[in-house]
Amino acid sequence: MRLAGPAAVARKGVACYPLATVIRLDSVSKQHGKQLLFVDASMSLFRGERVGLVGPNGAGKSTIFRMVVGEEEPDAGQVMVDRGVVVGHFSQDTGDMRGRTVVEETMAGAGAVSEVARELHALEHAMGDPDRADELDALVERFGVVQARFDELGGYALESRAREILAGLGFREEIMDGDVGNLSGGWKMRVALARILLMRPDALLLDEPTNHLDLESILWLERFLLEFEGGLVLTSHDREFMNRIVTKIVEIDGGELTTYSGNYEFYVEQRTLAEVQQQAQFERQQAMLAKEKAFIERFKARASHAAQVQSRVKKLEKIETIEPPRRRKVVEFEFRQAPRSGDDVLRYEGVAKRYGERVIHEGFELLIRRKERWCVMGINGAGKTTLLKLGAGTLAPDDGTVHIGAGVKLGYFAQHAMEQLVPEATVIESLERAFPLATIGSLKTLAGAFGFSGDDVEKRCRVLSGGEKARLVLAKMLYDPPNLLILDEPTNHLDLGTKEMLVGALRDFEGTMLFVSHDRRFLSSLSNRVLELDGGVARVYGGGYDEYVAETGREAPGVG
Repeated sequence: MRLAGPAAVARKGVACYPLATVIRLDSVSKQHGKQLLFVDASMSLFRGERVGLVGPNGAGKSTIFRMVVGEEEPDAGQVMVDRGVVVGHFSQDTGDMRGRTVVEETMAGAGAVSEVARELHALEHAMGDPDRADELDALVERFGVVQARFDELGGYALESRAREILAGLGFREEIMDGDVGNLSGGWKMRVALARILLMRPDALLLDEPTNHLDLESILWLERFLLEFEGGLVLTSHDREFMNRIVTKIVEIDGGELTTYSGNYEFYVEQRTLAEVQQQAQFERQQAMLAKEKAFIERFKARASHAAQVQSRVKKLEKIETIEPPRRRKVVEFEFRQAPRSGDDVLRYEGVAKRYGERVIHEGFELLIRRKERWCVMGINGAGKTTLLKLGAGTLAPDDGTVHIGAGVKLGYFAQHAMEQLVPEATVIESLERAFPLATIGSLKTLAGAFGFSGDDVEKRCRVLSGGEKARLVLAKMLYDPPNLLILDEPTNHLDLGTKEMLVGALRDFEGTMLFVSHDRRFLSSLSNRVLELDGGVARVYGGGYDEYVAETGREAPGVG
């Protein structure tokens, strides 16, 4: 997380563009080792614009953010921030958080007002210190000045705004007043995001802001960003989030930055259309070149055609060659069909689960039948993950029973499953250990389908990112698929391409599913039943997620 203000106005140049321009990259080139990220690339962010930055992993999206806030310099060209513009940058690195409450940590990142608040707090202590009684008049005078500045900056509303943002991101009041150091990494990421939103910068750079959010928090963040008046650049693996937020797409591909007006869906349509047109132009030119070369080859030895041959040679030398469209390599993998189970797959009978005095489920009943795909909805703490753990057998009910049906082969994906990978094993070794009879070619194709191409298969599990570990666990699960899949947030950290591949594979899955996800495309594409958990009450909806939204008028429990 990084804030950039007037000190970051000009790096390798001074901005002299219209006031509406907030950030500008002008003919930027950047190389990391042997990897060339950008060559003479340009883009602009204007006040009020909401830009989605897209491109394959490693293309340089995060590098653009780091160059804007001054953490990296371009090798050539200029990165400029308009004079006086304050930039708020949210990244996946939260830094050290401890020693303050969640609210205090959030307020500490509010820019100038947080600095004034700290001085005001120090002056309050100083005025009450008997050892500084002789300074009291000066302290009181300074306190008055600082207090006026604090009021001018809206400081007295700061805490209420901080609590409102934290509530929107899923924090309960008792958590807000607790030590931030006690939070998990995912919840600290939410605090880091809250800090940036509270500071009200002129420009927001958000790198994967939805990674650690549930659906309710994502919907709140959408509303917040739609009302944000500054410039916004974001990356996200959530297709629906991008569609609703952005008004422009900047694509990083092969060292170039290409701008498309519209949301993500429009960008996909335009990119596809441009590829089709470029392919047609390429093929027409190749046909013409082949024809000209054939003429030259046929008549180059004839004196009577010497002038014509020479003319055509010169013509070919002047032609600007059209390149075929760059298509991102998508590895297709045909997953096996799961074996058939009995018709009754999973039954919860009178199930109760409590944690101390807190009742999560009481007398819960549910029958899941073959080919049903249940998505479980509910606010934080409603018991979604607990329900999945009970179904998977990793958690025992306090009362009641959970029955697995005849012929059921269970596959369970949860975040803890990633901890079971052997740290020193490589990606390909992990797959070979799981499937010793499979050919190395089929396992490499499997790895490629889940985003491990080339030398990536030789990476050791201990150095894999969270997203890479999730992809490897899913690959192992789906190569020899079970007929009951219980999935707890399977799309966390997956890029858009891998998500699309996973949705495609699961759309053709012949088995049964029970899952929790905050990805609306995943929910919409795969569910045909909805279970909503609300304060101990379980509601069943006969259709999928789209029908649930149509029937209830809300996209998630607790969201109007």
